[in-house]
Amino acid sequence: MITILGLGPGRPELLTREAWEALLNAPDGEVYVRTRRHPTVEGLPPAITVHSFDDIYDSTEKFEDVYRQIVARVLELGARPGGVLYAVPGHPAVGESAVEQIRLRAAELGLPVRMVGGLSFVEPCLLALKVDALPGLFVADALDLAARAHPSFGPDTPALVAQLYSADLASDVKLTLMNQYPDDHRVALVHAVGAADERVEWLPLYEIDRSPHIAHLTSLFVPAVERAGSFETFQNTIARLRAPDGCPWDKEQTHQSLRANLLEEAYETLAALDADDPDMLREEMGDLLLQVVLQTQIAIDDGEFRMADVIADINAKLIRRHPHVFGEVKVNGVDDVFKNWEKLKEAERAGDPEKKRNGLLSGVPAALPALAQADTYQSRAARVGFDWPDVSGVVDKLAEEIAELQAAEGEAGQTAELGDLLFTVVNWARWLKVNPESALREANARFAKRLGHIEAAAKAQGRALSDLSLAEMDKLWEEAKETL
Repeated sequence: MITILGLGPGRPELLTREAWEALLNAPDGEVYVRTRRHPTVEGLPPAITVHSFDDIYDSTEKFEDVYRQIVARVLELGARPGGVLYAVPGHPAVGESAVEQIRLRAAELGLPVRMVGGLSFVEPCLLALKVDALPGLFVADALDLAARAHPSFGPDTPALVAQLYSADLASDVKLTLMNQYPDDHRVALVHAVGAADERVEWLPLYEIDRSPHIAHLTSLFVPAVERAGSFETFQNTIARLRAPDGCPWDKEQTHQSLRANLLEEAYETLAALDADDPDMLREEMGDLLLQVVLQTQIAIDDGEFRMADVIADINAKLIRRHPHVFGEVKVNGVDDVFKNWEKLKEAERAGDPEKKRNGLLSGVPAALPALAQADTYQSRAARVGFDWPDVSGVVDKLAEEIAELQAAEGEAGQTAELGDLLFTVVNWARWLKVNPESALREANARFAKRLGHIEAAAKAQGRALSDLSLAEMDKLWEEAKETL
């Protein structure tokens, strides 16, 4: 049996009576503590033998391996005839992700688990910080947070991070949080909460790993940001717009009525990318996100699906199609990734009666711009080996298509040959690793700027553009090419 006991936040007198009785009746008079670096350990019954897992903390390089080793050791001890008493700071069910792992693994092994509660670190932290938990306080574990690229909580509600036991761990936690919060967001380190040397240290987020006071009884309080920025808050805003007392226009929208808006915002986002303007891109990404959330809210209102379904589906698909990242598959470079991707999609089609009827090019939107559609078709064909051995074959094919276009007669024949020529140009762009759609858009932009230069020059001379001779326009064009 595994008994998991909470030692309380900091002082021995905060132990519960149930915890004290469990300690007095510990198997073989032993208790295994997650860390000795806790004031309550010194106040445990004198007859009890104390073991700790501090050696794991001190010798393990990767933070994510610390709890894995502790869990394995506790399960091993729990399988003994007498079982094990494992003690953790605070309450075993508050901010103790290793405890949750122990409970899940123990259930798989058929090991019973008894939980003995204790006063958690949360209550004294709230008292020290003079804040309330009701605005949606999220409790996180520092080791779990450090292993993530993004926090598991949104920026619109406060969070309390437990087990911030070292400067190195604080550094990793800081980097995760700075992907969501401003670098200078004011946070608080709470040291030795509930103990005589309790200390609250307010400082900018980017400085938390520089604190000289970080130790095993350090927690981190992250207040909500002043400007709402969570995905859930945005969803609520959109839902409010479509509520009975919301906006008349938003309430009337359907999936079909918003098609043009979605396409327009996608093109405006591309324009921001082409302009290489981060501020413009941020704004356009927001407009594009609006279309996604609004379309999903319409689906929610109509009982079709929910945002959680949208995110769960794409998240599962990404994990399933990246076994070289989330599984054991080994790949050597991008080509292997593409080939494996097509095999996975083929397997998905084989397992789905609907998808089984679809071919390699199924799912490529018919409404895609022609250049982008051609590029996608060719890329998919190349993934299964239907491609030129090298780029020279594409260049020869281009010359062949030019000759065929020159020889073509009639509108229908010329249209067909011109299409083949453009299709081959797209293939050449793919071999050059150039996006043909972007290349043409950039060429269009250059043409517009240079023609604008010619128009401005004509206007400066008091003449209309049509009044200029071809030679004059060519001269101005060459001038424009030097600067635009």
